[in-house]
Parts: sequence; C-alpha cells; structure tokens
Amino acid sequence: VLVVTRSEQGAHAVAHGEHVSVPAEPVAKVVDTTGAGDLFAAGFLFGHVRGKSLAECLKLGAICAAEVISHYGARTEADLSA
Repeated sequence: VLVVTRSEQGAHAVAHGEHVSVPAEPVAKVVDTTGAGDLFAAGFLFGHVRGKSLAECLKLGAICAAEVISHYGARTEADLSA
C-alpha cells in the first residue's frame, strides 16, 4: 500500500493496482497543522487493520486530519470513535 497526502488537495492511495483518491475534509478554518500527518495515518491504519476499502481508509484519515488542524495542538478534541 502506498499513500500520499496532498494537504488541501486530499490523499491518494495505490494497492494491488487499485488507485483511489479522496478530497480533503472541509474545515471552517485551519488553525494549526501540527499532528495532521500523524492523525491521518492513525485514521487510515484504523480502517486498514479492520479490512476497510482503500476509499474508506483514506476517508477515515482525512476526517482525523481535519479534526486536528481545526484547533491548536496535536491532540484531538472531538470524539473520533468509529
């Protein structure tokens, strides 16, 4: 699996010949990008180890990254329980 994040342009993944892209999740205002990559990876891997599709994994990563960039600090403030 190869995953590339592209900031406000979303993310792209390739696995076993399948190519999938998702847009970035919208946020009202980007406050601090600290932790965005780590949270994206956490969301993606959460889906991946549960057997979700590439598109679902990318979407989970995008949701997590969007949450963490909407406030200061690298810890989530919203409940991201799936």
